Amino acid sequence: MIKKILSLVDQKLLRFIIVGCINTVVGTAIMFGLYNLASCSYWVSSAANYILTSILSYFLNKYFTFKNKERSWKQVLRFAVNIAVCYGLAYGIAKPLCLQLLGNASVAVRDNVSMLVGMCLFTGLNYLGQRLFAFRTNS
Repeated sequence: MIKKILSLVDQKLLRFIIVGCINTVVGTAIMFGLYNLASCSYWVSSAANYILTSILSYFLNKYFTFKNKERSWKQVLRFAVNIAVCYGLAYGIAKPLCLQLLGNASVAVRDNVSMLVGMCLFTGLNYLGQRLFAFRTNS
């Protein structure tokens, strides 16, 4: 089990982190900008972030991170399913968790912290999902 976990820590993880930094800068500006400047809701702000940055992520991770040569709609569908599941889990966990832990804080503080926690959860889940599901190799 430990050997399997350690096999996930390699050059692909380093490249995923680089792509993640790019996506984080773009996505954070979108999400927090929509929420705090455009007064969009928690769900609209976080969803817009992931819809837009997922398009960028697909191409960067496919070709740079995982060096995947497969060309199929099935792979695009796997990627989209992975993003949707990771988003739903991460933000579905973050929102009630932060509501529970920060119950006395303002809605704006709770939502901003929830979005930050959701980003962290999403990153870990997304790496595993992309590596083991969306861009998996048969080797």
